[in-house]
Amino acid sequence: MTTTPDQLFAYLDSLGIAHPTVTHPPLFTVEQSQALRGKIPGGHTKNLFLRDKKQAVYLVTALEDAVIDLKGLHRVLGATGRFSFGSTELLKELLGVAPGSVTPFGVINDREARVTVVLDAALMEHAIINAHPLTNTMSTSVARADLVKFLEATGHPPRIERVSGLAGAGGDT
Repeated sequence: MTTTPDQLFAYLDSLGIAHPTVTHPPLFTVEQSQALRGKIPGGHTKNLFLRDKKQAVYLVTALEDAVIDLKGLHRVLGATGRFSFGSTELLKELLGVAPGSVTPFGVINDREARVTVVLDAALMEHAIINAHPLTNTMSTSVARADLVKFLEATGHPPRIERVSGLAGAGGDT
């Protein structure tokens, strides 16, 4: 059964994590979400749901304007072969969300811990991080340390690595 935003908020409460949330029209792209920048402080995320040649699954979370070299990212993360985007079906199965709502909070639905979470080091320079709470009609703000606390509590200790702005970035974003 897929977790609802209210269940996510209750889980965050149980961990002692503050989670101010703003409701807004559905957002499907980084460009659409940038209109909220003046209203919601902190680092705003984009999320890449990826799989490698051996079907290992990665969720890479970075700043919304980060440039990530998708062709070379597998080498940075030690994955097997180049990455491709995970299918809509796999996204729903593992994170319980639809395209446009991909979020690190989705790992609450990955009870078998199949997803490796990677947080870009540049994102982690922000004290506050903003992500969708399982739906693209809301944005939730959490402290950087609390995002890590949440991920660890769900069995997804994050890898914090520089994945954006690396030499040889091919312009894939």
